[in-house]
Amino acid sequence: MIDHHQITVKIFDAVLQGADPYVLVERHMDRIFSTWQDGNYRKLLLISFGKAAYPMARAVSDAASAILSRGIVITKYGHLQAAGLSERIDCYEAAHPVPDEAGVKATNQVIEALQAADGQTLVVCLISGGGSALLVAPHENITLGEKQQVTQLLLKAGADIRELNTVRKHISRIKGGRLAEAAYPARVLSLILSDVIGDPLDVIASGPTSPDRTTFSDALGVIRRYDLADKIPGKALDILIRGDRGEIPETPKEGNPVFQKVENLIIGSNRKAIEMAKAKAVALGYPVVILSSELKGEARDVGVSLAREAIHRQRQGRETDGGRLCLLAGGETTVTVKGGGLGGRNMELALAFALELKGTSGITLLSAGTDGTDGPTDAAGAIVDGETTAKAAAKGLDPEDYLNRNDSYSFFKAVGGLLMTGPTGTNVMDIQIILIG
Repeated sequence: MIDHHQITVKIFDAVLQGADPYVLVERHMDRIFSTWQDGNYRKLLLISFGKAAYPMARAVSDAASAILSRGIVITKYGHLQAAGLSERIDCYEAAHPVPDEAGVKATNQVIEALQAADGQTLVVCLISGGGSALLVAPHENITLGEKQQVTQLLLKAGADIRELNTVRKHISRIKGGRLAEAAYPARVLSLILSDVIGDPLDVIASGPTSPDRTTFSDALGVIRRYDLADKIPGKALDILIRGDRGEIPETPKEGNPVFQKVENLIIGSNRKAIEMAKAKAVALGYPVVILSSELKGEARDVGVSLAREAIHRQRQGRETDGGRLCLLAGGETTVTVKGGGLGGRNMELALAFALELKGTSGITLLSAGTDGTDGPTDAAGAIVDGETTAKAAAKGLDPEDYLNRNDSYSFFKAVGGLLMTGPTGTNVMDIQIILIG
């Protein structure tokens, strides 16, 4: 009998291998060396931040340690390895998704290093998902605690990554192109692992080396959209209001001289990861349909839609390929937190999928974050099928109650289905793998 759970895991493993940040950076080392030689630079400064910061930095360290002047790595707690980097690289761990004091201290080191850079310095920035929280330097008029409060309120309200980063850029000293501003007149080459739908440079990690397309007015719009004006700290709101009035300088925009010596390259993305999943599924004998690499919306609503699509496809295709089919999707959904449970967007999506699938056989879903973490949990996501709700009933559990309480992690821990990978070292958003057989 075919084990669809195991097959979805094999396909997901292929995604992680294809999004290996060490390999992706290694492929671009020639670009770094040619830039170094063509500019006749004397100093090479490495700045790496995000969930994939360590393996990305190790690729540069392994290949270019002889010319490296200094390096700084900032990554999420638990994502550093014991050894493997040049002794000239300082490593820091900090909190994600809500920043902490460790992130502030590490970022201050980055700012000091950038301010010491000159026209004979090549700054190589290695940027990956999670960078917005890990590279943190609150505006001089607010405290870290106030910035933490803003982040938490936006996350709980269900703001998507674009909205969240629009606000974060405008209460920061390093985001929204300000890293490039701090590095000027040094040459900046950024290699970027995208964790944002559509790969917009000004949104990934809040666009520290990219011209910012958003404004203080846009940030205020996000705050008002979620009715948070009376909830966020007054000093943070004051910064946005004063910026909107022109009393505080805007983030650097297109055409600003600081970007004349900046190059940003996307080296990995969700779309590329889905192509790796497709290749693996085909090799395993499954016809593939890619539904989307830009999946977004409320996680539970997306889960229902995907389940209905799977059921529809199953009914359509029973007479071909033995009914076999693999549906692939990727992106990043959101969760509006209303309960006090524990979970993440992938587990919430999977639970809603299972509820819609109730009693339907032959359909399996894996939904997981490629970074190995789903929300504030130790799981990457979950795997469900038509028997998931039956297993819950046998244990006297009510899946709808868990969903309403945003307690998907507790549900899957009790019923089974948690996908545990540990930190993967990469981050190209989420992947949904649906097998029909």
